[in-house]
Amino acid sequence: MWVFGYGSLIWKAGFHFDERVVGFIKGYRRVFHQGSTDHRGTPKFPGRTVTLEPAEGEVCWGAAYKITKKEDKEVAVTYLEVREKQYDKKAYLDLFTDPMATTPAVSGVMVYIASANKQLNSNYLGPASLEDIAKQIIQAEGPSGPNRDYLFQLEKALLELGCEDKHVIDLANTVRRILSEEDSASK
Repeated sequence: MWVFGYGSLIWKAGFHFDERVVGFIKGYRRVFHQGSTDHRGTPKFPGRTVTLEPAEGEVCWGAAYKITKKEDKEVAVTYLEVREKQYDKKAYLDLFTDPMATTPAVSGVMVYIASANKQLNSNYLGPASLEDIAKQIIQAEGPSGPNRDYLFQLEKALLELGCEDKHVIDLANTVRRILSEEDSASK
């Protein structure tokens, strides 16, 4: 069994795995469109976490985890079903490790996706301006900590993988700018 992480799973798997492979999936992009009412926000003030949206010609980098032992698979699936409970879809996709490859390194990698269907996914927030998303991330905090920590940890984890995700970097820089402006205004 393989599981692909494109958000916090990159830096915090939370389950036992046998192998970790850096790679990407094709035809999707990472976006901060999913509300988090259980980890990085609350029902009254949801945070924003990443999900995937279809995007022709784009790729999304992350980390895939191989789990081979039966008991490790059961524990991982149980853990992930709780952790990713606000993500209403599972897809089984091809993982690539080489941008020039036409054949995937691994087929059938499980990916949790929060769909845009509000009937199935009540926490879907959808697109907003970079400024509005940044302001929401600055204010949101949940049991797993401030939403901004999630954003900054994701940015750092992606850069450590050698991936420069423009959406994540632009959003992190917007959050830093707003925080700096608020800090200057309060002095």
